Amino acid sequence: MSENDVAPVTGLEREVDVAIVGGGMVGQALACGLGSSALSVVVIDPMQTDAAGRLARVKAEAEKGFDPRVSALSLASEQILRSLDAWPTMAQLRVEPYQRMRVWDGEGTAEIGFSAAEQHQAHLGHLVENRVTLAGLQQALEQHDNIEWLGGRTIATLSEPDTDGLESWRILTLDDGSRLKARLVVAADGARSATRHLAGMPLSEWDYQHHAIVTTITTEQPHQQTAWQRFTEDGPLALLPLAGNGHQLSIVWSTSPNHADELMAMDDAAFSEALGQAFEFRLGRITEVDPRFKFPLTQRHAKDYVAPSLALVGDAAHTIHPLAGQGVNLGLLDAATLAEELLASSELGLPLGELQRLRRYQRRRQGENLQMMATMAAFRHLYGEVPPVVHWLRNVGMKQVAATGPLKRLLVRHALGLEGDLPQLAQRPLEQTGLG
Repeated sequence: MSENDVAPVTGLEREVDVAIVGGGMVGQALACGLGSSALSVVVIDPMQTDAAGRLARVKAEAEKGFDPRVSALSLASEQILRSLDAWPTMAQLRVEPYQRMRVWDGEGTAEIGFSAAEQHQAHLGHLVENRVTLAGLQQALEQHDNIEWLGGRTIATLSEPDTDGLESWRILTLDDGSRLKARLVVAADGARSATRHLAGMPLSEWDYQHHAIVTTITTEQPHQQTAWQRFTEDGPLALLPLAGNGHQLSIVWSTSPNHADELMAMDDAAFSEALGQAFEFRLGRITEVDPRFKFPLTQRHAKDYVAPSLALVGDAAHTIHPLAGQGVNLGLLDAATLAEELLASSELGLPLGELQRLRRYQRRRQGENLQMMATMAAFRHLYGEVPPVVHWLRNVGMKQVAATGPLKRLLVRHALGLEGDLPQLAQRPLEQTGLG
């Protein structure tokens, strides 16, 4: 990529093949997936970002502390980021592999443990701060001359598709009055996607009646490169290991709105004690806690991911409960799959915005995303306020899963992103799979 400052858009209209609205992890992954191709790509993002300086800023920020926004990247996501050449930069900053997962029912005696060794893998995944992943993708983006970054701009209007022969177009008007004519517009602008709204794409939405509290903590005992999760009556509590001194973890505490308000109102000492009790002090006392952040949890799903000359990816298409940390993993698989379909269309000389071709992407991703969302919804209800008989049944069920090798392996392989219709970018060389 040539210049990464705010690039001027000359003229009333300029033609591009793909306009990606949103420069977050999913939008940048899609752009990198189209890098070095014959397609002209523009990424439109509201941040006035000088991409060349992002790495230096991330390094400076990392010295001050951890980003509270952390993602549990699956093996499939790791491979996508490796394939896009983002991983080397991320590894230079800080990523933390985890070797084990411990999951237990706080109201019973059942517990399940997963290990990388059981799956013949070097690790189960990585915990990575979002800003680190963004830095890696931005560095990778700069290597592609066919990608242009338009920072400091937002989309103001989006036209209906205009067909000229076999080609279909949409006109984007940006907030500075400039206009782009794109063969395909991709909404990668998050859960409250303005692009999706402007396109009139129907959306289903469910309030989980839960809020999530996130922060970084330091524990008395080391985290042992283990991801810990306890199911409570109020909701799941996850403690995720971070790179550093071996005692720092990111927490995601999903609970009722009233309880979340109570936890946010506590001072650090009271919160640390409440967290320790909820976690059964499995890593000893909480010795330090960073500032806490709270946000409501909502499940969203677009009825369709595609329309003529338009596609939705990531949170613009679906949001999910953070229970299993699968949100960003689903989004990266969206990006890799859409890139694969667009490159195939380009090589065949087919229109990028043709609805029939775009539906190939929708078929590959929508079913997988819905299945994961349904699973998370079932867990959410199963571990809510339920009658005593359900307590007993779920405790027995968790013990049965722990004792049943094939079922346990299948569950963890889905969590690792090793099952389903994987795009080429997510498929690892045989020597990395532990099978060769």
